Amino acid sequence: MVIDTMTVEVSTIKFDSIITSLADRILVGQYVDPVFGKVRSLNYSGFLPDSYYIDTEAEYDSIVLFLKYDGYYYSDTTKTNSLKIVRLTNNFDPDENDSFYNTSQVAYDDKALGSLTYYPRPLSTDSLEVKLSDNLGKEFFNNLQNKTITNYAEFTSKFKGISIQPGSEDNGSVIGFSKSSSAFFMRLYYSTSEETERVQSYTDFTLNITDSPNPFFNQISSEDPISYLQELTNSKMSLNSDSSNNQSFIQSGTGYATKIELPYLKSIENVGGQGTLLKAVLKIKPVQGSYNDYLELRDYLNVFLIDSNNDITQQLYDSDESALNAILNTENKEFNDVYFEISLTSYIENILNTERNSNSALLLLPENFSSSVDRFILNGTNNSNYKTILELTYAVYDENN
Repeated sequence: MVIDTMTVEVSTIKFDSIITSLADRILVGQYVDPVFGKVRSLNYSGFLPDSYYIDTEAEYDSIVLFLKYDGYYYSDTTKTNSLKIVRLTNNFDPDENDSFYNTSQVAYDDKALGSLTYYPRPLSTDSLEVKLSDNLGKEFFNNLQNKTITNYAEFTSKFKGISIQPGSEDNGSVIGFSKSSSAFFMRLYYSTSEETERVQSYTDFTLNITDSPNPFFNQISSEDPISYLQELTNSKMSLNSDSSNNQSFIQSGTGYATKIELPYLKSIENVGGQGTLLKAVLKIKPVQGSYNDYLELRDYLNVFLIDSNNDITQQLYDSDESALNAILNTENKEFNDVYFEISLTSYIENILNTERNSNSALLLLPENFSSSVDRFILNGTNNSNYKTILELTYAVYDENN
């Protein structure tokens, strides 16, 4: 028999903060979302020079910040984005657990060291080049050439780092840039006179990986989301889809995630006779009209287990020890029949084989939850056409009649 009437409770939670200092990309940009409000990401980074020596005969030329795309983008890349580079005035001061979070910040001087307006080409191999203030370049040049700065400690005491920020009025896209030393660096150009020509040289300033934790993080926020989401003021709260227009919400970077509870699984034992669970599939549909070419659906979501306090306890794995995912099924996309499906056979078998009811719940998160702004709006359980359902295929082999 196929049972699809089991109770499924769908809700939204919001983490108080997410560690972003371990992110593998720089994330900068801003767009206005109809549900999540103004989605904004800016980056904070500290640097070190690759050399503390400049020839005494050299003359200063310029300083440029290079940013190479890493292929990630979200929202409308046909619109212009802008960058503003500012100088940090305080040291990086890690929060608890020696980490930096999406809510962390470092004080800065609002005067721009450099700026750029550009059309994003995130899938290209190009780099953005931002001309920086000559005042900064000459400061670096003079301190190195005059040996005022000769080591790591002296440099970091004078230069705390930079913040890369989107324009305050931008409504375009959030773009990912590589944080590798060959893709993200400031280059100080200078030259010396030879007999027949001037020879140009340079010193690179790359991400500081000497300090632990590294002085690096993305600050990611969503300002003025819809009223439902504003009710989530701490991570222990759960907003049931019944109270949010039969919808649940997910957004990377800012902390929103969808929670799924299956409270009455053991009631399957009351169907009569002894039986065996053959298959269990959870199907949850994105809300029609909530996604498009700019606000894309990704091919899968990761599945985790959380406890009664909404704290993640582990990632969910299948019987073959492979990570379990919610896979996007688009076979009938032309009929608007698009849904995520999760194979829960092993998970539910384990629950049925224990004496106690499970206190854990499922949590759906996008890949790279700490270094992206992917968003999803999913249906709850009270929409007759698009509700979330759990399909159980159950074989009864010894009926009691």
